[in-house]
Amino acid sequence: MDPTPSAHAPTASAVSAPLRWWRQWWRGLSPTRQDRFAALAPLAAVLMFLAAIVAAFWYLRAEEAEREQEALRRDVEYAQQRVRLRLLERQEQLMRIARDLSNQELQRAEFMSRAEALISQYPELQAITWIDERRRIRASHAAPTLASSELRIAGEVLKPGDTADTFGLARDLQQPVYAQPAAASSESAPMLQLQVPLNSEGRFSGVVLGEYSIDSLLRYGTPTEVLARYAVTLLDSKNQVLAGTPLSLRSGTTRLLPWRLRANEYEVPVSPVGNGLVLRAQAYRTSLGVVGSGLFWLVGTLSALTAWMLIATWRHTRRRMQAQEALVAETNFRRAMENSVLTGMRALDMEGRITYVNAAFCQMTGWSEAELVGQAPPYSYWPEADHEALQAKLRDELSGKTMLGGFQIRVRRKSGTLFDARLYVSPLIDAHGHQTGWMTSMTDITEPNRIREQLSASHERFTVVLESLDASVSVAPLGSQELLFANKLYRQWFGSQTSGHLQLVAQAGVVPVAGGSQSGVDDEDGLMGLPTDSLTSARTENAEIYLPDLGKWLEVRSRYLNWVDGRLAQMVIATDITPRRLAEEQAERQAERAQSVSRLITMGEMASSVAHELNQPLTAINNYCSGMVSRIQSGQITEEALLGALQKTAHQAQRAGQIIQRIRAFVKKSEPNRTLADVHSMVDEAVELADIELRRHNVRLTHYMAARLPPVMADRILIEQVLVNLMKNGAESIQHANRPAPNRSVELRVVPKHIEEREVVEFSVQDTGKGLAPEVLEHLFEAFFSTKSEGMGMGLNLCRSIVESHQGRMHAENIYNGCEVIGCRFSFWLPLAKHAKPADATINSAANDPTSRTIA
Repeated sequence: MDPTPSAHAPTASAVSAPLRWWRQWWRGLSPTRQDRFAALAPLAAVLMFLAAIVAAFWYLRAEEAEREQEALRRDVEYAQQRVRLRLLERQEQLMRIARDLSNQELQRAEFMSRAEALISQYPELQAITWIDERRRIRASHAAPTLASSELRIAGEVLKPGDTADTFGLARDLQQPVYAQPAAASSESAPMLQLQVPLNSEGRFSGVVLGEYSIDSLLRYGTPTEVLARYAVTLLDSKNQVLAGTPLSLRSGTTRLLPWRLRANEYEVPVSPVGNGLVLRAQAYRTSLGVVGSGLFWLVGTLSALTAWMLIATWRHTRRRMQAQEALVAETNFRRAMENSVLTGMRALDMEGRITYVNAAFCQMTGWSEAELVGQAPPYSYWPEADHEALQAKLRDELSGKTMLGGFQIRVRRKSGTLFDARLYVSPLIDAHGHQTGWMTSMTDITEPNRIREQLSASHERFTVVLESLDASVSVAPLGSQELLFANKLYRQWFGSQTSGHLQLVAQAGVVPVAGGSQSGVDDEDGLMGLPTDSLTSARTENAEIYLPDLGKWLEVRSRYLNWVDGRLAQMVIATDITPRRLAEEQAERQAERAQSVSRLITMGEMASSVAHELNQPLTAINNYCSGMVSRIQSGQITEEALLGALQKTAHQAQRAGQIIQRIRAFVKKSEPNRTLADVHSMVDEAVELADIELRRHNVRLTHYMAARLPPVMADRILIEQVLVNLMKNGAESIQHANRPAPNRSVELRVVPKHIEEREVVEFSVQDTGKGLAPEVLEHLFEAFFSTKSEGMGMGLNLCRSIVESHQGRMHAENIYNGCEVIGCRFSFWLPLAKHAKPADATINSAANDPTSRTIA
């Protein structure tokens, strides 16, 4: 690549000065340097070409960025105008309300109606509040989306803070004031406040406070076409993001292209708020840019290919030297590898003569390489008793009848000992593709054979153990009808078919074994529902089922495992639990009878009180009837008086019937029936029953229930029995303590609580008796333990059993006033029903407040 001009070059007078200087400089170089520069000339030309292309792309990108920035500025200013107009419209509407309030043309109800209409119509408005000149909230209406911590309650006074400071500013300036209050909590959404002063006859009379959601203002005030093209956010004066999501630059892009550190963005303050609210838009990157251009990559690729061709010759020479060195190293490596492996290698020629053995082969047999190379059959390591068999195998080997899995023989060492070996044979092919012999690898399998025999014996013992189990064990692969294993009891119950395994799996409700693949409209995952964790940590699934064909109750346990061939299988163990189920059912029947008897005993103990309760309406009925008879006989009764007396008589008869019906429902023997029970009605029934006994003891009953209690899953009769027993015991404790009339009271409280990480309803019965001794508290809930001379000791034991059968807990404790025991409290809780919603009923008419009720 000599740049010396040829005979056809222009004359020296026509050549410019730079070209003449270039010629002189080139001729002054030595030939070696000229060759070096000539080799580098193409690379320099390619680099200059790349520089020109990069400069052109850079210029085009700069123009494109300028156009994008101008479009961004126009769109942001348009969006700012839209947000400003929306704020001004809401300000004008709030000023109308303020004007009507100042003129006393708007009352509180009308204010609430207009506030509700504005909030429902404009989603950015979150709350509108009327505040008087004393900073007291007269009325307020908020959107349902506003957090409870940010609600303003009528009658409250503004606390010192951002809102109160803005209130003073609006009072001093007598014009609308915008402000951004500090967030009530880290989870609260940023808000924007507008306070419009009220001026009644030239006197400041309060403000109308409007609160905006900055996020809703951005969402509904910014045009949708702007939101689609840019990442729009609202910032405060400290450049903190109030609404929207800013663009985040990827770390890889920032590291490779530093000029892309900042996105194309523009921001402008939002009037009338001012610098406290800034609208910023960041453009999404839509163009490919310089690096994404196909022409850029094409030029870069061609330049790289040119540079690669220049160094290809130099690399080719180096590769030839490296290949020669690598060949020597590879030969040495292969020799070292053959001498280090534990597998014996032996080469035979086409006539069966040994031509090569490695060190491992010599170590196995005990013969040296010099003693083995050149031997013809029979070889020295063949046992004498196996010569004929080994000769036959050698003939098959030389004739090409080789086995893919190899073959096993016995080999004799030089010391005379024997070991088992497996031989694998492959042909030796030279560089011309001709076979020159056979290569044999030999492995000592004496130890694997011994281990295989031990495993076989261990498997036999394991099978004997499984066959003697008193449980059915079966294993079947998923997606197949094959039965991999079944013990003796399984075969007795179900035979040798997979149907029994599938029946146990399906009836137990564990993951079913997938059948053969079926093609349908939608492809489903046949292994859907299987455990996603490792099989060693997956839990066993248990279920109890009844098989009518066998007449047995079975406890079924299922587990997934990897079978010996790698397939995913399911093991099912079924144990006969029929005797246990029969015992449990008998115990349940005994418990039901005990509960029914306990209710009858309770009503028997309350018989005198019930008789007294029934005597009142019956006496009233008798008096009404006698009076009507005498007045009819004397002719001194009118039709209206007779009708009134008959109505009173019917009312008293209905009252007596209700008492009898309530007692009949309480003592009626019925099957356990756990349903969604309303706590209020359940407690009311128990209070009505217990009130009869408490009045007999001259004990005042007070019960307190929280409003809107959720329902519980319970047997209401059993829970009523527990409540009646506890209230009756409290009355008897007060009677035995001889408390004076002001101190004779039993209090029933029903409130929701959070206990042991569960939502529950707690029932507590508190009396004013003498309490319980410490030794009595230790044995209070034990069967047949009683502090009453005539008691059987089953009441509290049954109460605790009923509560625990409902997954609840019962507790008793003394109540102290200093060191003096002034009463005792029994409490128990029941868990809420799953997905339960609060009941609509309340105890009294006072809305949203807990209620109490006293029965004298």
